[in-house]
Amino acid sequence: MTAVETGEIMTMAAGDGIDIEKVRLDTPGCASVTHLNNAGAALPPTPVLDAVTEHLLLEARTGGYEANDLARELTEGFYDAVAGLVGAHRDEIAYVENATRAWDMAFYAVPFAAGDRILTTTSEYASNAIAFHQVAKTRGVSVEVLPDDGDGQLSLDALAAELARGRVRLVAINHVPTHNGLVNPAAEVGRLCREAGVLFLLDACQSVGQLTVDVGEIGCDMLSATGRKFLRGPRGTGFLYVRRDLLRELEPPFLDLHSAVWTAPDRYEIRDDARRFETWERYVAGQIGLGVAAEYAAALGMRAIEERVTGLAARLREELAATPGVTVLDRGARRCGIVTFTVEGRESAGTKGVLRERGINVSVTNHAHQRLDPNAVPAAVRASVHYYNTDEELGLLVSAVRELTPRR
Repeated sequence: MTAVETGEIMTMAAGDGIDIEKVRLDTPGCASVTHLNNAGAALPPTPVLDAVTEHLLLEARTGGYEANDLARELTEGFYDAVAGLVGAHRDEIAYVENATRAWDMAFYAVPFAAGDRILTTTSEYASNAIAFHQVAKTRGVSVEVLPDDGDGQLSLDALAAELARGRVRLVAINHVPTHNGLVNPAAEVGRLCREAGVLFLLDACQSVGQLTVDVGEIGCDMLSATGRKFLRGPRGTGFLYVRRDLLRELEPPFLDLHSAVWTAPDRYEIRDDARRFETWERYVAGQIGLGVAAEYAAALGMRAIEERVTGLAARLREELAATPGVTVLDRGARRCGIVTFTVEGRESAGTKGVLRERGINVSVTNHAHQRLDPNAVPAAVRASVHYYNTDEELGLLVSAVRELTPRR
């Protein structure tokens, strides 16, 4: 992104807030749909669309390898943009095709040994849980689920007690679960892990882009995130952060000629930066687009974004909770832009379908994706707001839901 383009984005920030009219004009999808599925995939802004399409056109005109050479400054700019967004150094950032693969590359690089313990949370996502149990089966580690506290988030008291027992190799939790609006106390978890000398892997798939995320303040050793959700980047993009002084201790589960150098017929050397977790072949247009998305968010200001997103979500919860026949399910002392609810007498998938017919996008959570959560319902409607949404759009959702509720 050029300095001029960055300056244009900066004009969208009005004081401590965001110029909503401008960001909506900069978001083509806002003209045709009420998009409340940002926890699935947000609507990208025009600068991201332009960055991706311009590079694809460059590839079409010049060839893929040649276009990559010409766009070197933009692809390198991705590392600075993402590092700046999350408070990291550029050599601590790897470009990965999605959050799950980023998480996998970090998790499977941990040198587990028989008897090691992995601590996680009741709100852990299916992909991560499957990986836990695969490693438990192949390496003899144990996977232990920490209970919730009275607010429904991870219990810090339980975490402290389990860390004190010893043999914990890794604490791996989500910052924000996919099926609930709670925010886990990541910084407090980081403090406890540092004091115990235990690795901390944070799944920030649902938090980067809607909440202020600073790896230094959180104290995580590794963090994975996606591009397509609240960061408003392209699909098929993500990134991994690994703390600089930990890099040499983690050997990626697989390597190629980008992540390592073949130095002799029987020897290789792994890169000494986070790009050891990358592969040579990648979605170059997506990497450029993700860098632009990170700059876009940073220019608007993550604190302003977080304030607007959480404010909209709080108002939506209040309106839905006041509707007879609607149950709002979100827990946690701190909550984010994800709002989950059920409608009495209605299947959640059917509610989603009715809303879609009215031009309102939401999604549905699935119990099969969060089997560790004793409070999870079989299915729920998930409405996830972003800063470009308006009170009028929330009103459209509430009105439509009220028409579906049982007559009292």
